[in-house]
This record gives sequence, structure tokens and C-alpha cells, in this order.
Amino acid sequence: MKKPQKTWQLAFVLLLSIQLTGCGSGSESLPASAEPQITTSTTIAKETQQPSPNPAIPSSDATATPMPSAASKPGESGVNAPKYRMNAKTFRFEPISDKATDKAVLLTFDDGPKDEGVLASLLDTLDRHGAKAIFFVNGYRVKQNPELLKEIHARGQTIGNHSYDHIDLKKETDAVVEEQLAKVQEDVERLTGVIPRFFRPPYGSGSEVVRQTAKNHGMLYMTWSNGSLDWDKSAKDKPDVVIRNVLDQLHPGANILMHELQWTADALDELLSKLEKEGYTFIDPGSIELANRVTN
Repeated sequence: MKKPQKTWQLAFVLLLSIQLTGCGSGSESLPASAEPQITTSTTIAKETQQPSPNPAIPSSDATATPMPSAASKPGESGVNAPKYRMNAKTFRFEPISDKATDKAVLLTFDDGPKDEGVLASLLDTLDRHGAKAIFFVNGYRVKQNPELLKEIHARGQTIGNHSYDHIDLKKETDAVVEEQLAKVQEDVERLTGVIPRFFRPPYGSGSEVVRQTAKNHGMLYMTWSNGSLDWDKSAKDKPDVVIRNVLDQLHPGANILMHELQWTADALDELLSKLEKEGYTFIDPGSIELANRVTN
């Protein structure tokens, strides 16, 4: 009869131990593997303050501000939304933003940089009118005058690609076209840190190969829709003729072709004043959409 008594005593001790544990402080935690996952507001606050283990993966915090894409550039969708789109058939510009007006023109100057005095005059006049332009440069002139190229960039103007040797690219092989465009891209980037985003073929003479090569280099291909004819002998040393030629062809979104010439520099201040009087503004190249670089 001793065995049953001993068994009863052990059972009584065990029961007493369980009751004492239930009346304790309760501070002892369950094993981690069995602990229920209860999320409190304090836990959420702590978790949202923790950085994401992978920077490429955004935090689950709904109030976090998304990072802009590294590919975003002025003139493209991204940080600075474009305001104008070029019509690839007429090379005119059309507003695509309610903040843009159709009474605007793009100013462009070809065949430089070649003359310090003429270039300085053009840049000073643009500054006075708060106007931006594209300077379409030739590679061989960049090689001759690297400091003038740097000056265009330093003054806040845009540099475009006009081929290396100013040859008729329509008559050249694919390899020559590639070399003519690529070398200018490389030299301009090396000297200014900026890669040209606009291309104009010499003489306005292009082909599907030229268009595709420009696209491959990330450039918007264009000729013009308003020719000043400042290169023609009829306009030489005659600023008034340059002005008249531009005004005679004036239209909303005009893509105005001019050159780095003394008589053009002499005409520019009056020309811009007349355009402003007509209610026109000047398109900033940085506000031009570059997404659709080539269309048929």
C-alpha cells in the first residue's frame, strides 16, 4: 500500500506547482518558436524606421517618396516634363503642355564654333533676351576651337551635332556616317561633360541610315522649317535681309536656321525684339521631347 500513497503525494506536489506558476508575474516568455506574432503600433513604428535591406526595394512605408529614375534627363519624361514635341515631317514644334504656347520658335546656329567675336556677340544677345538656342557644331571646328565650344556650354546654351566634316552624309557609307556622328559625340562629351541630344545633317541632306544612326546615339534628328538664308550671297553683310527672310517665313513653332556669321550676329538683337513684339517666345531646347527621335 506504500506505492499508491507515494503516487498520491507526487501528484499533489505537481498540482501545487502548477497553481503557483499560474499566480506568478507572468514575465516569463514563451519560446520564440511558439510566441504569437502580435504586431502593436509601437512595433510598426520601429519597423518603418528600419532601412530596407535592399536599397533597390522601396520600404513598405506608404508615405515614402519614390526616387526619380537615374535615366531622367531634361527634355525627357522624368524630373523635367517636356513642353514641346517636334513634328518629324515639318520639323516644327508643337506644345504638349498647358504651360507652353504655340507662339514660340526654336533658335539654331550652324557651322561653329569658329569666330570668338561673332560667337560672343550671339551669346550676349541671347542673354539679353533670356533666350536659349542650339549651336550645331562641326567636329573639325571643335578641334580647332575647343575653348569656344566650352564657352557655349558655360553660357548655358545647348550644343548639337552637325557632323565632323560637314559633308553630304546622304552620299556616304554606313561606316562613314557612324564615324562622322560618333566622333563629335565623343569630343563634345570630353570637353563639356555633356553628350549632344540633337542632330542636324549638313545641307539638310539625310537618309534612313543617317536618321537611324542619330537615333542610335540618342539624338533627335531635325532639319529646319524657317531658313534665314544668311549663308546666301544675297544676305552677306546685310542684317536687314536676314531679319526679313526670317519674318517672311515666321509661323508658330518655327525651327529657325541661322549660322555663326557676322551679319547674323548683327541682325540678332533686332530680330529677337521683332519676334517678341509679335508675341513669340523662345523654346528652351531642354523642354523638347526626345522620346520619339525618329518617325517616318
